[in-house]
Amino acid sequence: MRLIIVGQGPFGEKVLGALIERREDVVGVFSPPDKRGESMKELTERSGIVFFGTSRMKNPEVYDMYVKLRPDLVMLAFVTDIIPKRLLDIPSLGTICYHPSLLPRHRGASAINWAIIMGDTRTGLTIFWVDKGIDTGPILLQKEVEIGPNDTTGSLYFNTLFPMGVHAMVEAVELIKKGRAPRIPQDDSKATYEPPCDDEVAALDFERKIKDVYNFIRGCDPQPGAYTTFKGKRVRLYDAKMESSPIEKGAGEIISFDEDSVQIAVREGIIKIGKLRVEKREKVGAMEFAQSVGLKNGDRFGK
Repeated sequence: MRLIIVGQGPFGEKVLGALIERREDVVGVFSPPDKRGESMKELTERSGIVFFGTSRMKNPEVYDMYVKLRPDLVMLAFVTDIIPKRLLDIPSLGTICYHPSLLPRHRGASAINWAIIMGDTRTGLTIFWVDKGIDTGPILLQKEVEIGPNDTTGSLYFNTLFPMGVHAMVEAVELIKKGRAPRIPQDDSKATYEPPCDDEVAALDFERKIKDVYNFIRGCDPQPGAYTTFKGKRVRLYDAKMESSPIEKGAGEIISFDEDSVQIAVREGIIKIGKLRVEKREKVGAMEFAQSVGLKNGDRFGK
């Protein structure tokens, strides 16, 4: 079975490496011609596989190379570009994609972020057959996992959904080779689709309930970083903990700070922040942040 891998970054590299180790017939790799594709390019060069660097999958040269490589199956391993329909028509068996949610819930580019932000206690991954919609194609397989109470988007992805996703992609190839890969239609009535989790949505509202604030910070950690303002500068908050207790302070008010955290009043309790970042500087601990901005008890974020 002739495979094309389209991907980037560590996930694309690990999927490609797993397929090479299994001696699958990978005939071509498509990846961005910049830092995002460097590791995959190096791996193809060591393995004698055709590498095609492209910033846009709709480029005519991509179509020509697809036709030349004659793939049976195309695998999307962390792809942020749209795959044009005419490319989907080329592989004889179709195109499959990894998505880090239990589709049809959390379609879109920031599935892990929104699962945590919305307070989901379970999520997972889906390998699905790609069609012309966004994350709408039939399901090949799914794996379900628990979202821990202290998980962030980063921990959930790197500790669980990343390694599980690599194994799932390999499992999907095996099912397809054996003719046992299902195509289960998604139930569109249960679908959710959220926007990219970027600075358009990452502004904190300390007036919300404590669990909502806590989930929001975790869901934006490490990217894009939930943010507020202090003395006119944007401050991003990471490494959050929460303490539910009666409190009479105003939302966003600094209660105290020490080496471990900056403690912020919210409705129904306190949010403790272990790391902060001002504007485009590096993340720092609570005390270093406090000293750098002249923080005092009674100061307030967002004002």
